[in-house]
Amino acid sequence: MIRTRDIFAQMRSGPTRVQLRIRDHFSARMDQRPPLSAVLITYNAGTLLSECLASLAFASEIVVVDAGSTDDTLGIARRHGTRMIHHEWAGYGPQKRFAVEHASHDWVLCIDADERVPPSLAQAILERISKARHWAFEIPRANFFLGQYLRHGEGYPDWSLRLFHRRHAQWSDDSVHEKVLATGAVERIRNAGALLHHSADSLETYLEKQNRYTTLQAENLHARGESAGLARIVFSPVLRFLKFYLIRGGFLDGLPGLVHVGIGCFNSFVKYVKLRALRDERP
Repeated sequence: MIRTRDIFAQMRSGPTRVQLRIRDHFSARMDQRPPLSAVLITYNAGTLLSECLASLAFASEIVVVDAGSTDDTLGIARRHGTRMIHHEWAGYGPQKRFAVEHASHDWVLCIDADERVPPSLAQAILERISKARHWAFEIPRANFFLGQYLRHGEGYPDWSLRLFHRRHAQWSDDSVHEKVLATGAVERIRNAGALLHHSADSLETYLEKQNRYTTLQAENLHARGESAGLARIVFSPVLRFLKFYLIRGGFLDGLPGLVHVGIGCFNSFVKYVKLRALRDERP
């Protein structure tokens, strides 16, 4: 059994070692693997991208849609033999839709630059699309936060629909908190490891990212004509805390679990305060 923390430690050791391991893992079947496009969008993802691309060696192709990076993202993508496409930023949902539409194969795996696919999960992905009893699959994510993988609360299993046949599913047009809309039943890939998510190098960068997200969320809600009254501002974070910290066991992850849920609750509060501010600023 391959443990999640062991895979992540190997990912940090360098892309060459990881890529060789994945290729060895599938060497007996590489020519018979189902056609699969691994798709991701990037912008200045140089510090994360190499490990991500190394973990995708099992895919038939890797498509990188970049929004104009100024760091070494493009050089790293070239060294990993990806197919690169430039596309001006259009919001998370539209950008991912564009990437999926430009893949060579109908089966697509959508992944972010701060995520990695361990070999056990890669094997399960190829097996699922070979059988093709469903057209869309949710994958568990293990979120790395404050030095450990979270196993409860919002941190795990954090089911994400990332693997699908594009004739039967597609990304929504939401500029933030985008989701895959699928027709028909969705299967969950269990007991095969988790998608490894390393969202930030430090707490400071994590908080900066959350601040950007809450602004985008508020603007999206405002565009849809939603409003935020006092009750929504006050009780939304309270209910979120009860759900993820108490009911779903976030307290079992110790201090990192408390901090993770606490930031999520604060995000909920700030999102609706920003929405209220947008309404009050309207002439």
